[in-house]
Amino acid sequence: MSTSTLGGHVNTTPDQQAGARQRRRKHSDEFKADAVAACMQPGVSIAAIAMARGINANLLRRWVQEAEMKPVSGTGHNVAVRDVAPVERKPSFVPVSLPPPAVPVPPADIRIELHRGATAITVTWPAGAAGECAAWMRELLR
Repeated sequence: MSTSTLGGHVNTTPDQQAGARQRRRKHSDEFKADAVAACMQPGVSIAAIAMARGINANLLRRWVQEAEMKPVSGTGHNVAVRDVAPVERKPSFVPVSLPPPAVPVPPADIRIELHRGATAITVTWPAGAAGECAAWMRELLR
């Protein structure tokens, strides 16, 4: 006897069946249509849908392609999606209108207040010349 574990359950089969080929599974039209309809939802993965339903992703991909190619008929024998509208392909680039650029506000002036004893000095420097202000401060603090 051989023993295998599937999803936490132990499956025991006789040895003579261990090498036997598995029979092909047949899926109902409703099962196929439901799986194909799930694949038509935006943002879903065919592989994830297939895994959730216990089928091979390539098989489900084939069903989806067949559904897209076959016309819908009233016989119910094809896999075409009957209740799901085709997925609209949206462009990956969406133009966006931006407001006009705001009028640039001139930067405020740099204001430095120095206090030494009873003396107080206030220096106002244009913000556009911040580099020169920094050089002046370095010289002042030496």
